Amino acid sequence: MKARFAPHGLGGADPSQTHLVDLRSDTVTRPTLAMRRAMAEAEVGDDVYGEDPTVNRLEQRAAEVFAKEAGLFVPTGTMGNTIAVKLHTQHGQEVICEARSHVFNYELAMMAWFSGCLARPIRTQDGILTWDEILPEVRPMHSHYAPTGLVEIENTHNMAGGSVYSAEALNKICDGAHELGLKVHLDGARVFNAATFLCRTVAEITARCDTVMFCLSKGLGAPVGSLLVGTAKDIARGRLYRKRLGGGMRQVGVLAAAGLIALEEMPARLGQDHEHAQLLAGALSRMEGIQVPHKVQTNIVVFDIGGTGLTTAEFSARLKSRGVLINGIGGTRMRLVTHLDASREDCERALTALAEVAAGAAANASKGSEA
Repeated sequence: MKARFAPHGLGGADPSQTHLVDLRSDTVTRPTLAMRRAMAEAEVGDDVYGEDPTVNRLEQRAAEVFAKEAGLFVPTGTMGNTIAVKLHTQHGQEVICEARSHVFNYELAMMAWFSGCLARPIRTQDGILTWDEILPEVRPMHSHYAPTGLVEIENTHNMAGGSVYSAEALNKICDGAHELGLKVHLDGARVFNAATFLCRTVAEITARCDTVMFCLSKGLGAPVGSLLVGTAKDIARGRLYRKRLGGGMRQVGVLAAAGLIALEEMPARLGQDHEHAQLLAGALSRMEGIQVPHKVQTNIVVFDIGGTGLTTAEFSARLKSRGVLINGIGGTRMRLVTHLDASREDCERALTALAEVAAGAAANASKGSEA
């Protein structure tokens, strides 16, 4: 089945079009019509010279939304995290992070390659670190081991199923780190999902973090881009690191224009994605051979297909033949992510396909046991 996509308004594909239901990630969203118009009409200049007015508005507005002094537009979340680690550390230090964190597992060891730091990962059950878990891993200057340079937090936690830090838990980590002279960087790729779940503003839940990176191109639906916010001094240095990483993007207001709409208009609709994730998780938990091992809080559902007897590649292939895209994430676990382009009808269609694949696997397993 070949996917045919058309531009949309606020979200959801044209129901008259035959299309794949793509739940691999919220990065697959397409820009809204309003974003496309804004991109076409964007006022631009050379951003390396600081002369792109649309980028300047986006960076200023991001800083205002997070109650920070300044913002920096970067092409990717990985670049934003890389810059933040560099800002807060020195070569030969360690960065404390959760064992399944994006910065540790999915950013090509940039903390080592660019910042000269090693990760000190801490494994948790639900992706949520506590200060009591972090404190024993903090290392002072010593003749035998690398000192701690930074504490890194991921909120929501991607591979733990979109789990959310409470504002109180995050504040306790920040307070404890600051008492020891350490900075805290928040990988907030999906921090607006966390704020939606907590019914609080992003400024409230990130107030004590030294830097925050957030993505425009995931739940907020922009075609590309992330922002790093923090103090004016840190962001000024970060601009130089962005240039070193090849992030000087010239007339990039055409992208920042979509980012402004994403920032201003799209957070209000994230609750819908969370509702769809709850729908999917509830139905999945009732399917034979499938388990949902975590409490679904936001727009990510991690589920285990070990009971079906299928590999994740086999499970994915059978879903794709039914017009649904979902990827494995290791072992017998799979992840689905709800987003702007996944309507309730799309999620229901996905559930039909999931049920068919699970039932088929169970039937084959039964036949095999009888033989």
